[in-house]
This record gives sequence, structure tokens and C-alpha cells, in this order.
Amino acid sequence: MIRLIAICFGLILAAPLLAQEDAQVANKDSGNSATTDSTVDVSKEKIPSAFNGKDLTGWKVPENNVWWSAKDGELKVQSGPNKKGSTLWTEKEYTDFVIDCEFKFGKGTVDSGFFMRNEHDQIQIGISGSLKRDMTGSPYIPGKGYPVEAKGVKELLKQTDWNAMRVVAKGNVYTVWLNGKQVMTYKSDSAVEKGPIGIQLHGNRDMAIDYRKIRIGEL
Repeated sequence: MIRLIAICFGLILAAPLLAQEDAQVANKDSGNSATTDSTVDVSKEKIPSAFNGKDLTGWKVPENNVWWSAKDGELKVQSGPNKKGSTLWTEKEYTDFVIDCEFKFGKGTVDSGFFMRNEHDQIQIGISGSLKRDMTGSPYIPGKGYPVEAKGVKELLKQTDWNAMRVVAKGNVYTVWLNGKQVMTYKSDSAVEKGPIGIQLHGNRDMAIDYRKIRIGEL
């Protein structure tokens, strides 16, 4: 009887340790899990507008600009001479943030996206130059390529109409929604804490893409 009591007591003491070990294993294995909690419950109307639809106020316009223009409420993006690319950066820097916008593909092989606080981590919009297929919503990380691929994009993406996209960055976790559906979550080990947001026009392309209703807000 005494021996049985001792065994039961030992199991009671061991239970918290076993639970702790299980939690450590779960945390270790959850690096790029699609279930990472990065939900942002914020209505579009509460996110500040980052584009007034009339000019490029609030953005760092590159010298000799031939790529970026505002017309009829839209940000018109067009390849320059000799297919030279460009990036349009926000004047403001952000830590945790949400981007809400709409985009529509134009002519050519579209290769665009958002730079996340610096010219390194990127959320792709359009055709990957390396993979030669659409990777919209997926993260591109130099040195790693596309470590994860957004899910369900083929069924959601409109090739000739406007698409709604939301991108959330909370610390080093990026989450993307396309036309109202969450398609990607990724935890980046190369994310920086603070910086501007850039819209990319990839070089060596003859392409056009339009953006509108661009909103960017701090979280």
C-alpha cells in the first residue's frame, strides 16, 4: 500500500514536467505553422489611407520617375525604358502594421509585391521570375526563395479584375489574405523591427499593374 502511494505521488510530481516538455516540443515545431495566431480584427475603414488617389504624397518618389503615377484614384505602375525596375517607398516607417489594398494585373508578365520594412523580405504579387509561375501572396526571402507557398490562390485570384489583399506584419510573422480568405502565414528569421514599406516593380520585365484603395496602419 505504501509503495502504491509512493508511485502515485511520483506521477503527480512528474506531470507538470512532462507537460512542459510537450509544450517545448510543440513550440519548436510551430515555426512556420499556418495556425500561428496573427489575426487582426480591424475594419478597412479604420486603417489610415496611404494613397490619396491624386498624387504621390506620402511616398518617396524616385528621381527621373517614369514608373509611378496617380490617375483616377489609382496608382499606375508601368515598366520604364530598358525594362528598368523601381521601388516606391513610404515616407513613414512602421513596426507592426496592416496593409489593405486592391490590385489589378495589367499587360505583360507582372512581378510586383510589398517589401516588408526593408528591401529583403517581400510578399509577392504576380509571376515569380525564378519559378515562372504565379506566387501571389507568398513570401520571397533572398537566400531562401519561397520558403512557403500561399494556399488556394489559383481559385481566388482574378486575372482581369480587381483583387483585395490584406498583409499583416506582427513582429516577424507575416499573414496574407486574398479576396477575404487567409492564404499564408510565415515566421521570418530575417525580419527587421522597423522600416518603410515598399511597392516593387521588378526589373527586366515589360509589365503594368494598378493599385487602389491603399491603406496602411500601425497595429
